[in-house]
Amino acid sequence: QVQLVESGGGLVQAGGSLRLSCAASGLTISSNAMGWFRQAPGKEREFVGSTRRNSGSTNYADSVKGRFTISRDNAKNTVYLQMNSLKPEDTAIYYCAVATGWEMTTVLHHYDYWGQGTQVTVSS
Repeated sequence: QVQLVESGGGLVQAGGSLRLSCAASGLTISSNAMGWFRQAPGKEREFVGSTRRNSGSTNYADSVKGRFTISRDNAKNTVYLQMNSLKPEDTAIYYCAVATGWEMTTVLHHYDYWGQGTQVTVSS
């Protein structure tokens, strides 16, 4: 059984920072492509960033590039999303996900398992 448990969301002032955590069980994160997605009210879920399986190399949506960083702690089997220079338009529910059948992917429906989501609200 695969489970992803997210934490770290909350309310932050524009320009501030948050770090989201995604603790996994039932799989090894370093052996899988991991993704972060977000969904704002009234909008479709969108890609934020991802890691390549094994190597852990990353890629990001243009909207967050240079501000957000994904990292892994393999010993803790946990992936993180460090969010800096936050903007009000970053306000959304953020989801951690796993794509077991891909080296790396930005496509939502390629992801097999999802966390429950955690709310991030950025005030202006």
